[in-house]
Amino acid sequence: MDKRILEIVKRLKAAYPEAHCSLDHGSPFELLMATILSAQCTDERVNMVTPALFKKYPGPAEMAKAPLTDLEKLVHSTGFYKNKALSLQEASAAIVRDFGGKVPRTMDELLTLRGVARKTANVVLGSAYGIAAGVVVDTHVKRLAFRLGLTKETDPGKIEQDLMKALPQADWIWFAHSLVLHGRAVCDARRPLCGQCALNKACPRRGVA
Repeated sequence: MDKRILEIVKRLKAAYPEAHCSLDHGSPFELLMATILSAQCTDERVNMVTPALFKKYPGPAEMAKAPLTDLEKLVHSTGFYKNKALSLQEASAAIVRDFGGKVPRTMDELLTLRGVARKTANVVLGSAYGIAAGVVVDTHVKRLAFRLGLTKETDPGKIEQDLMKALPQADWIWFAHSLVLHGRAVCDARRPLCGQCALNKACPRRGVA
């Protein structure tokens, strides 16, 4: 493995040893629903919405039968609320119908659910089940992976493949969460705090916004 990548992992582990998913959840189902809602929305906003949503519709059976207009009202502030509400309802119905009411534990099965692409599936597999099937690539991971020289790709799927090749599988789950935290706290898209960055010496684009 590239020494620079090892150094990046070492420094990130020192800075964010307990990095984990920032979406509040109490079950794989809640995490799946929250991750669907997080598309083009902040985790903070999703965490404000989900308590009322899960109190009213705590499981897939309840969510599948929820009136669509009520779901739209509950998730309105997350944006794209009509599409998201339909995804919550139809994914829940499929979980009940096809998977015995349990959120599936494989990538292929998760990808059959409405509103679920690889990013969402990786979040659920990694943070709900501890299964490292891939690397979550959200906007922070995409941006920082490029800045750190871990990929030259722009397509999330290709970025994920590059990260999977570059990193030990044991670090796939944690690494994405650590990059999210680092992107929020230090490596801002417009004004990266390079002088305060623990990855400064390992970053080929230090000082370049």
